Amino acid sequence: MIPMQLIPAIDLMGGKIVRLTKGKAETAKCYENQFGTPLQAAERWKSEGAGKLHIIDLDAAFSIGDNRGVIAEITKNISLPIQVGGGIRSYEAAEKLLKVGVAQVILGSLAFSDPTVIPKIIKRFGYDSVIVALDNKEGRIMVEGWQTETAMTVDDALEKYSELGVETYLITSIAQDGMLNGPDLQTLSAATMYPGAKVIAAGGIGSVGDLAALKEIGCEGAVIGKALYEGRFTLKEALEKMGA
Repeated sequence: MIPMQLIPAIDLMGGKIVRLTKGKAETAKCYENQFGTPLQAAERWKSEGAGKLHIIDLDAAFSIGDNRGVIAEITKNISLPIQVGGGIRSYEAAEKLLKVGVAQVILGSLAFSDPTVIPKIIKRFGYDSVIVALDNKEGRIMVEGWQTETAMTVDDALEKYSELGVETYLITSIAQDGMLNGPDLQTLSAATMYPGAKVIAAGGIGSVGDLAALKEIGCEGAVIGKALYEGRFTLKEALEKMGA
């Protein structure tokens, strides 16, 4: 069995590492004192054994600025594949990130507002360059920094985007995000059954046991954020226990 990828998250706001609860900007907690700059945190995750990094530009997601300079600095200095999301609202924005060395762009709002960009990105940068974010609340997909509900369910989205050539999906249960009380195994389990879909789970992971449960249902990867920053377990410990 292929080991499940454990992907540490670096969420950026005002050039610093923060974590939110349920995606609300006002809940931002900064981790600069414990983890240093975003680049220092990226170096730390690499030294602890990360095979990939997950970076979200929250300022861009909330349309209040961006952290593109910080992202470029990390991609330049850290020799790991990096997936980036948050506020990628045009083909040009995705292209810029992929050109500075980002391995994968995570598309949320853009995938829903203009699906035609997906085949364009795939044609230029390859199938693996696009991840579609299926951020959901009570079964409905949410976009625009999790503030706007769409009429689409996770199942609808898997069907639609698979037809456009998408292979990898980041599935986040908004109700669980930042709560550390376990992922939404029901939604994730159903998604992993979809033919050809690679599922990366996010939201609610609070223990190594949660990671084992995600591996059990067939998730390809898990994004770990608050659990690492709050010291619930270390990346090294998780990798050892998961045999990743």
